[in-house]
Amino acid sequence: MSGDDDLPVPGYVLKELDPNVLRHPADKAATAALSTIPGVNRIVRMLIELGYERALRQQLLASSVRLSLQQLPDVYDRHRSAYTTLDLRTTPELYLAEHPRSNAMTVGSQEPLVLVHSRLVEGLDAQQQRVVFAHEAAHVMCDHVLYGTVLQIVLRLSGGLLSKSLPTALPFIAIQNALLEWSRAAELTCDRIAALAVRDPLLVCKTLMSLAAGTASDRLDLGAFLAQADDFGKRSRGLPGTWTKINLQLGGTHPLSVQRAHELMDWVKSGDYERIRDGVYPKRGQEDPNVREEAKAAADHYREKFQGAFKDVAGQAEGAAKSIGDWLNKNLGDKN
Repeated sequence: MSGDDDLPVPGYVLKELDPNVLRHPADKAATAALSTIPGVNRIVRMLIELGYERALRQQLLASSVRLSLQQLPDVYDRHRSAYTTLDLRTTPELYLAEHPRSNAMTVGSQEPLVLVHSRLVEGLDAQQQRVVFAHEAAHVMCDHVLYGTVLQIVLRLSGGLLSKSLPTALPFIAIQNALLEWSRAAELTCDRIAALAVRDPLLVCKTLMSLAAGTASDRLDLGAFLAQADDFGKRSRGLPGTWTKINLQLGGTHPLSVQRAHELMDWVKSGDYERIRDGVYPKRGQEDPNVREEAKAAADHYREKFQGAFKDVAGQAEGAAKSIGDWLNKNLGDKN
């Protein structure tokens, strides 16, 4: 298939859509907080320069199958259509790996690739797969891939450090936790973009429901799931609910599926989804001042909640950054 056959609606393309208009306030706050931790960007650069991104890429390529028009073309077309709809010029390579857990990731700071697990492809129908591929395309669109790649590297390195009980393990965990906070916030932005790409926020929620339950969505009730999401949102208000939610998410790269559904539907109810879907949005580099001010106000409000959770992590990460950088140079620099 090609051209309009790739699109959820013939001719539907979000031409030159500025992703900053869609960023969840938590994404904005987390990215700003992460970038202010002294030493974190130094570690990011070092991990790339020392060859860890290249090693991660080789590991993924060696244990998966590249999809194409000759290899599972129907799945590949769903992946490719996401980039057409979001008006992205380049479509990353797509790889499929055997894995019992449903997941997908996009890595590669300079040349992204998308990896999906077999469980995800087997467990989701064609339209739900479109949601996943649009979500991954959103990471590329929003320039999430650099920090996302480094997070995958850090997760692998920290596991090895902990198993060897090295002194650097605890500082590394601080950096890991800071990146995880950022990652969970970035996911909320990508859910919004996925909803626009498939023109159906309820389909995104149905996909989240299926992934959370680990079973086909036709065996579940979407209305009951959305009621559960609304109940979760009400119970999460206030300090006790906020900290319960934070503790439930510790160590995860993604927010809770029920929370994601709640956040997405709250955004839909604001009217932004329909407005952007219908083509009323600023183009890249031409952000609407009114939208910018509204987004800033929302981000400022959210930052008060977010920084409470991020404060301790950021403090640890700041103190750890120099020692980790020195340790990387001394112990890992000559191994790549």
